[in-house]
Amino acid sequence: MDRRLIEAAQKGDVHQLLSLVKDDPFLLKAVALSGGETPLHIACMGCNLNFVKELLNLGPELAKDLSHEGLSPLHIAAANGDLEIVKELLKIDYNLCGVKGKERRIPLHYAVIKGRTSVIRELLSAREDSIREVTARGETSLHLAVKNNQFEALKSLTVYLKTYDKEDILNKKDAQGNTILHLAVSRKQYEVVELVLDENFVNKGRLELNSLNKRDLTPLDVLLSEGGDYEIEEMLRQAVASQLENLHLGQQAMQTVRMHQDASANELRRERPPKPSKKLQDYFKYDKTKDSPSKVRNTLLVIAVLIATATYQAVLSPPGGVWQDDFSPTSNTTTINDATQPPAHTAGKAVMGTHNTVQFGLFLLFNSIGFFMSVHMLYFLTVKFPLQLELQVSLFALVATYDTCMGAIAPKGKLSLFFVILSAVMPLLMAILTRVARDYHRRPRCVSPSTRANP
Repeated sequence: MDRRLIEAAQKGDVHQLLSLVKDDPFLLKAVALSGGETPLHIACMGCNLNFVKELLNLGPELAKDLSHEGLSPLHIAAANGDLEIVKELLKIDYNLCGVKGKERRIPLHYAVIKGRTSVIRELLSAREDSIREVTARGETSLHLAVKNNQFEALKSLTVYLKTYDKEDILNKKDAQGNTILHLAVSRKQYEVVELVLDENFVNKGRLELNSLNKRDLTPLDVLLSEGGDYEIEEMLRQAVASQLENLHLGQQAMQTVRMHQDASANELRRERPPKPSKKLQDYFKYDKTKDSPSKVRNTLLVIAVLIATATYQAVLSPPGGVWQDDFSPTSNTTTINDATQPPAHTAGKAVMGTHNTVQFGLFLLFNSIGFFMSVHMLYFLTVKFPLQLELQVSLFALVATYDTCMGAIAPKGKLSLFFVILSAVMPLLMAILTRVARDYHRRPRCVSPSTRANP
């Protein structure tokens, strides 16, 4: 590019521009064909409005050219916040709003990154669908606002989304599966979380509070995994609880409940802070709004294995142990030794079963319930796992050895027969009873007309 043209663009010297074009009418055409940075890029960087106007009159095609850095003149003007130059460029073609530069960023993205709210409004008014454009990393304009700490830009965008019913964009995910709520809690941006949870800026129910990113984490999971923040955590939990309650309560009832909850919460905060033990309990307790099914299943598998191990070991080594020899009292036993002689027993039978049949029977009953229930959990939680046949054979062998052990240590008689029968039917009984109980509790209850809420 001609050195004189560069100097004229830097200074905004319109007279020199006209003189150069007069000397060489094809000067601007040659610049456009050469590619890379043009005088229009330089003039936009220098905020030389009059020079920009003249260039656009002489060569409007320059408005679409990208520099070596992947920037159009509108990208530069938007980033600089030069509203007048932005307007002049949009007069040439409003579709300039959709020109994609480096990393597929459009001018709106640069305006958001720099927090140019006036330019943001102008670009959105010129082309509404530019709000849906994403970068090569899957970032929307809202993602960029959060990542670059541009709160006013984010507020301007949320107002626009609510006004034109485009709030679904709030739930868009970037390449990592993160929504703007994931990013805000990760960066502990209290004012951003407060903004998107405020009904004055985002209509209630439009923001997905439990969306999962590619690490299967909800926004609350992300917050807790990065050290947590008590105030942000409370806001998220209250918003999730409120959203869930809205599924079951009418609007009028919901307002009453919320007023009561807010009043109770405020009163509680004034009277006394939560106890450390309560905070610890709330931190670790199960919460279906943040605990993913895969995590819950893994935890249940570990617990089921521990229960199966403990109950199996209890049968192998029953309380009091087992008799080491056979003994049967004879009529020749002297009365002196009667008090010290053990009762009749058989080697391998449980000592506790010989001395106290009732207690031993209760021990075997409840131990067996725990064992067979844990085996049922292992089967239920591993359905459709690989090597399913091998797993079922292993569980069957485990149950068979448990039944054999239990039958071996139980004293002979009715008790032994009872537990042999019980061990045979209990595995099937556990599956049936749990299914019946679960279906019963989930069965919809009949509601009389008098108890229904009036419309």
